[in-house]
Amino acid sequence: MKTRKLIRPLTAALVGGLIAAAAAPAIGEVSFKGQTFKVNIGFHPGGGYDAYGRLLVRNISKYLPGNPTVLAVNFPGAGSLRLANYIYNRAPKNGLEVGIFASSVAFGPLYLVKQAKFKTEKFTWILNIDQSIGTCTAWHTSGVKSFEDLKKSEVIYGSSSPGSVASQHPRGFNALFGTKIKIINGYPGSTGVLLAMKRGEVQGGCGFALSSLKARRRQEWKSGKLRILIQTGKKKSPELAGVPHLYDMAKDDHERQVMDLIYGLHTFGRPVAAPPGMPKEVTKVLRTAFMAVMKDPVLLKQAKRQHLPINPWNGERLQKEIAAFVNYPESVIARARQAMNPGKINKVKLKQLAGGTISKKTKKRITVTDASGKSYVFKISGRRTKVKIAGKKAKTKALKVGMVCDYKYFAVKDLAPRISCK
Repeated sequence: MKTRKLIRPLTAALVGGLIAAAAAPAIGEVSFKGQTFKVNIGFHPGGGYDAYGRLLVRNISKYLPGNPTVLAVNFPGAGSLRLANYIYNRAPKNGLEVGIFASSVAFGPLYLVKQAKFKTEKFTWILNIDQSIGTCTAWHTSGVKSFEDLKKSEVIYGSSSPGSVASQHPRGFNALFGTKIKIINGYPGSTGVLLAMKRGEVQGGCGFALSSLKARRRQEWKSGKLRILIQTGKKKSPELAGVPHLYDMAKDDHERQVMDLIYGLHTFGRPVAAPPGMPKEVTKVLRTAFMAVMKDPVLLKQAKRQHLPINPWNGERLQKEIAAFVNYPESVIARARQAMNPGKINKVKLKQLAGGTISKKTKKRITVTDASGKSYVFKISGRRTKVKIAGKKAKTKALKVGMVCDYKYFAVKDLAPRISCK
């Protein structure tokens, strides 16, 4: 009896091991034929991450074994933290999903961000598309003309969430240089912050990568309406001649290392990650494919047309560089954590309209008429607009002409994130 009891678990373990070995893909056997490959983008459409993500989507299929269908999926939330958590904890480990999210979010655990449910170095890092050069800006009507002006009196900056670069970078300025920036969180990405600048609700914003300015904000930048006050990140750009470089302000090596942990993350400009614990051969296939597409003539031509710099690192190098950041001296990490403490979190106050009747509706906009006959146009989004009808959650497609609703919105012709109908 004892022998049988011993043999059974040994047999089970042996069979289990054989099954596991059979299930693991061998070299040359990985294929995504007939399947859907998802490139998840941690931000709303319209920004730099979205531009890079869709550039990959248009060109990566022919480099993946089996040439799968490739989809772009916008997966916004908390400055892309929502996507980072998904990739680490819930995305399948079969190689069919990757994510592009902010490097500042990827290092959330380093700053003791409770919502960051992952270990940075444990992601399967696939590619870094570009080593970004970051900027902080002010709108031309703000009265802010230089970085030194940020120290003179309170200046309002916009951000999507406390975990985003747009919030972290000005907090770092306040802690290290004595600037007086008040941060208002809750805007829908960099596009929302820019619209708030134009409306005069905020005076500036941080976290605009130079690549995004060239690709998406070129008109505002080149016209002088969007002023660049300082360039962040470890590299200087010849395109920003005359604009102060943050690292030139460092007093010593210790402060320079602290800056690395706050601003040097731009080095990991557009990182692509997959879940931890993937089979080695699947990891190799993805890293090889994504590095190969970086040299694709069609992709490079499209990138040039869109003003998107391509300066990649392969996954192996990215993994090593990230490990080095995570292992900085404790005194440096402690100082960076202190600087990154969000303190009191200020949220944008939405405008409200009660009892407005929907008079016209398209997929992305609604026209609403109030009791006096005045019309309002609001943007709506399947992901960003939360709808309730008769107290129950609903989708935006359930909104109909003639419905009487209450609206919370950023501004006329901007997003309405809350709609409640009778």
